[in-house]
Amino acid sequence: MIKITLPDNSVREFEGEVTPLDVAKSISEGLARNTISAVVNDRQVEITTPITTDSTVQLLTWNDDLGKKAFWHSSAHLLAQAILEFYPDAKLTIGPAIESGFYYDVDFGEESLSEKDFEKIEKKVLENAKKGSTFSLYPVSKEEALKVYADNPYKVELISNLNDGEITFVTHDNFTDLCRGGHIPNTGIVKAVKILNAAGAYWRGNEKNPQLTRVYGISFPKQKDLTEYLERLEEAKRRDHRKLGKELGIFAFSEKVGAGLPLWLPKGTALRRKLENFLSDAQKKGGYEFVMSPHIGAKELYVTSGHWDKYGADSFQPIKTPNEGEEFMLKPMNCPHHCEIYKTSQWSYRDLPKRYAEFGTVYRYEQSGELHGLTRVRGFTQDDAHLFCTPDQLLGEFEAVIDLVLYVFRSLGFEDFVTQVSLRDPENREKYIGSDENWEKAENAIITAAKNKGLKTVIEYGEAAFYGPKLDFMVKDALGRRWQLGTIQVDYNLPERFDLHYIGSDNEKHRPVMIHRAPFGSMERFIAILLENTAGDFPLWLSPDQYIILPISEKYVDYAKKVSQFLENHDISGQIDDRNEKTGKKIRDAELNKIPFMLVVGENEEKDGTISVRRRGEGDLGVMNMEDFVSYFKKEAAI
Repeated sequence: MIKITLPDNSVREFEGEVTPLDVAKSISEGLARNTISAVVNDRQVEITTPITTDSTVQLLTWNDDLGKKAFWHSSAHLLAQAILEFYPDAKLTIGPAIESGFYYDVDFGEESLSEKDFEKIEKKVLENAKKGSTFSLYPVSKEEALKVYADNPYKVELISNLNDGEITFVTHDNFTDLCRGGHIPNTGIVKAVKILNAAGAYWRGNEKNPQLTRVYGISFPKQKDLTEYLERLEEAKRRDHRKLGKELGIFAFSEKVGAGLPLWLPKGTALRRKLENFLSDAQKKGGYEFVMSPHIGAKELYVTSGHWDKYGADSFQPIKTPNEGEEFMLKPMNCPHHCEIYKTSQWSYRDLPKRYAEFGTVYRYEQSGELHGLTRVRGFTQDDAHLFCTPDQLLGEFEAVIDLVLYVFRSLGFEDFVTQVSLRDPENREKYIGSDENWEKAENAIITAAKNKGLKTVIEYGEAAFYGPKLDFMVKDALGRRWQLGTIQVDYNLPERFDLHYIGSDNEKHRPVMIHRAPFGSMERFIAILLENTAGDFPLWLSPDQYIILPISEKYVDYAKKVSQFLENHDISGQIDDRNEKTGKKIRDAELNKIPFMLVVGENEEKDGTISVRRRGEGDLGVMNMEDFVSYFKKEAAI
């Protein structure tokens, strides 16, 4: 008798060997028809995989994220099959599912793939899919696998890193590929496909390796799902922060300054400062102290912290000084600097917690192919803070930081997010520093705090920082992609590496616990997602230009300046449009620039000390005196 435990903790018993499909049929025929993949004992498998011992089973449909993963991974095989039919000399490498769709990296050799080739490949994918071929996974010896791929150095490299018993092939129709598994039952489930893009990508992400062509695609079980996705994609293009950033004058890039190093224009700088002031005010109320640290640090600082060992080879290389053997680095992290700030004084348990906050700019080398607008850059500013507390204070401090992150998100309209508990990879502990005991304490603190705050969480193994586990806030953008913005991390390890301590009530030295936190994550990525979520139509309190004054002729520019000065004195920011243009055109331009209020002034307004108020998207609000407008504005702009 085999016992199968389902996600709701119910148990079903089966005589002899059973498959996930059998489990689904035992529940309902409808579920069996819709089940396309399964997770057995934390491993994703095909629904025909035999289960021979007591196991936990999760049945997956298209509506599950892991169900989509199996669907898109299987579609990558269909894409590879179609590519080989048109390019028989191409060499396949890897084809994983990604958050939205899949890709396959291909070495086309002397040939090339262009956008004009997409349609014929899509048709071939659907032609092959209609055959309804079953995906069949089977083991292969290492010797046999190497023979099969003798002329493909990429597959040979992958196989060489595997052992006998770890290698499997999957076959559907006339196509076979090296694969670990996790497929849908048959190709007939794929009803719609679209090739989205083809771009360069280095083999295994290393720019020293050959450059391949990465072919991106997406597929669906219904044509209408693809149609809706493409409509969302068009909307996302309209909201693309790179496009909006240029149109609204938020940021720019310069080849002379360097790739991945954004230049903040006046409006973007105003936006950043408003965000910084907003968070600074919240942090002051939360008992944070503000500090500043330099943009570089001695290499030894990052050797001590462990960042050099983990990331040194992939970071900006050390800066040498005229003194032999003296090396500095562009700051990749703020935390080592804050550890040194903590060490400047002797602290008692009565002084803790210490909460150090800094908008600190850091620098990390990203390969040029990975750079993407503000979401992936080489220089970015973290709204960083590090809290040093006693073990007894840890839970309360962590929960208070959760409250701060939720306050930030709600104030800015970020409602669609998931909280992810990022833990160590249980199979590879070598990636991390510190003792198992400290890791367990840190992980338990995060899980308890999230539970106490009623957060719905998902657990991701292997996503922890090298020094500690974390709670990541994964926010969805306009296209439904998830981005990590806010993060909170528990760290028992850096206090040991920097020999931090406080004097306890027993008059002995004790180690503080360290919390790393950044509600925005990085100003750059946060503003990118904010731009896309709002389409540049920011909340009133956050708009770089909250008003624009439109004098109907040159005669009223002086009065416009008087109005502007009055509003600026009440912390309402804006500008005057004194161009020699008709008022109607000025209004249209202000609407396009997403300025919330248009204040028209002419003879009557100057004589009466008033302004004619228009609001973007609403039209004429009538004539107001300046004091009444300020009162109305403050009410509308309240967070």
